Amino acid sequence: MKNYFIVLMLLCFGSSSLAQTDSLKLYYQYDKMPPFTITTLPDSGKFTNKELVKTKPTLIIFFSPDCEHCQKETQHLTDSIGLLKGAKILMVSAMEHSYNKIFYQDYKIAKYPSIILGREPTMQLGAYFKVHTLPTAYLYNKKGEYLKVYKGSIPVSEMAKNLYP
Repeated sequence: MKNYFIVLMLLCFGSSSLAQTDSLKLYYQYDKMPPFTITTLPDSGKFTNKELVKTKPTLIIFFSPDCEHCQKETQHLTDSIGLLKGAKILMVSAMEHSYNKIFYQDYKIAKYPSIILGREPTMQLGAYFKVHTLPTAYLYNKKGEYLKVYKGSIPVSEMAKNLYP
């Protein structure tokens, strides 16, 4: 009887050690946008989530200025900017300021007041979203609630349909 009890206890402890941890991504668990601070271009100012207009949808795009796919997607985004009328677009990179500045100038981001391009060297926001693919875009509605993620190709027309149903 004592042996059965020991075996039973070992089975209980063993099965609890094999239990999976909650690997669900945070943006699925919490539907609101996380706090963040990015260093903006061209002036190295600061931009935080508190500065987002609560009545406008937001698109957060993680990119790298030296990523060819990101460059193509940025061109597509700027060519189709009219589809995202009223949305705030945050383009976030971990690269050095000098690389981001060249990208900012090459794609004439200053022409688009709805786009804020910035650097987040700590990548805390990237860690929150568990970004592994560039570009990756996250959509939030005008209430700041998570809608959808796009990894790789960013279909601007589809994003517009999700932002403005």
